[in-house]
Amino acid sequence: MRIRPVGAHALLLDCDDPAQVEAWRAELWRRRAAGDLAAVEIVPAAATVLLDGVPDPGATAARIAGWTPADGVAAGGSAEVEVPTVYDGTDLPAVAAHWGVEVPAVVDRLRRTEFRVAFCGFAPGFAYLTGLPAELAVPRLATPRTRVPAGSVALAGPYAGIYPAASPGGWLLVGRTDLVLFDPHADPPARLTPGTRVRLVAAR
Repeated sequence: MRIRPVGAHALLLDCDDPAQVEAWRAELWRRRAAGDLAAVEIVPAAATVLLDGVPDPGATAARIAGWTPADGVAAGGSAEVEVPTVYDGTDLPAVAAHWGVEVPAVVDRLRRTEFRVAFCGFAPGFAYLTGLPAELAVPRLATPRTRVPAGSVALAGPYAGIYPAASPGGWLLVGRTDLVLFDPHADPPARLTPGTRVRLVAAR
């Protein structure tokens, strides 16, 4: 992990892999809650963690360099959200072909996987979910759809995701849910936040 300044009051942690991102995200959130770290925002991404609103970046970087995320910090202590999912996505056959299995095996794998929110982006409330092994990564559509319905459960690269609102998108659609994922009047507005464990359970 490497720490570098980005602007007058921000630091960026460059991490080696998604697991290290999650470990540092959890550690930094814990340190801030305990009063050991001053930062307005702690924002994980695919390979980095941004700390913004840091009053003394130099001193803060020196302290962080002496910290080590606790073993297993990314494995427990976070909330779990069950997402009732109807597995009828248009692209299920394409995913099955890419994985070299039948459609029921894709559905079974997705239902059994414990996903975790790695980071959020693209649209308000859109969470990038990790949990599938690298060999099951799937390509995006060559030409994105002009409109993907809200609640669509989809795969792209190594991630799963759920569209919180209707929008263009190039991910492969495997299902849908009626769960509201973003409500600007809620606290927090996003149902799925970094570190949250997610299960794509079959809708009843």
